[in-house]
Amino acid sequence: MTTEQDTSPVVVVAAQAPRTRLRPPRAEEAALLAGWHQEPASPFEDWSGEPPPGAKRTTHVTIPGGGELVVTDGNDLPIGTVQWRPVPYGPGPGSQALDIGISLRPPAWGRGHGSRAQRLLVEYLLVTTSVHRITASTDVDNVGEQKALTRAGFRREGVLRSAQWRAGAYHDLVGYSRLRTDRDGRG
Repeated sequence: MTTEQDTSPVVVVAAQAPRTRLRPPRAEEAALLAGWHQEPASPFEDWSGEPPPGAKRTTHVTIPGGGELVVTDGNDLPIGTVQWRPVPYGPGPGSQALDIGISLRPPAWGRGHGSRAQRLLVEYLLVTTSVHRITASTDVDNVGEQKALTRAGFRREGVLRSAQWRAGAYHDLVGYSRLRTDRDGRG
């Protein structure tokens, strides 16, 4: 009995840029995600410190209608999370927006995962909800996230003075939005 050997040439393909994907968290990732929620990935996520004057200390806030997905790289390895929560801008349901956030672990920074993950999240939310407005904000000093939001199709709207209490002080934020009517996130 004779067998033929495969003599076709081997083709080596250069590694492409990492693929960013979103997926629901898996049960076996519960401890990993819990650790991430306790340990800030950057100084812009440092929620430690005393609460603002007159505020009660809380450990976790659950907002109905929100959610979280895991951000993965091309090998399906978790590299962070994206979250969303409802934000009312008026009394009617048409005045509700969704506010998104992202937390990437330091090894994933600067590789385009942030803008891709936020663009994917916006696309997901526009398909699965009737919301018209999606918002995001970041510290005025977080230039990397500001660039990522712009690449994800968000428009800068302005500075929210002393909007966030973090690490024992109030911080200014830069506010961004995407509307359902924005084409490809470019307006």
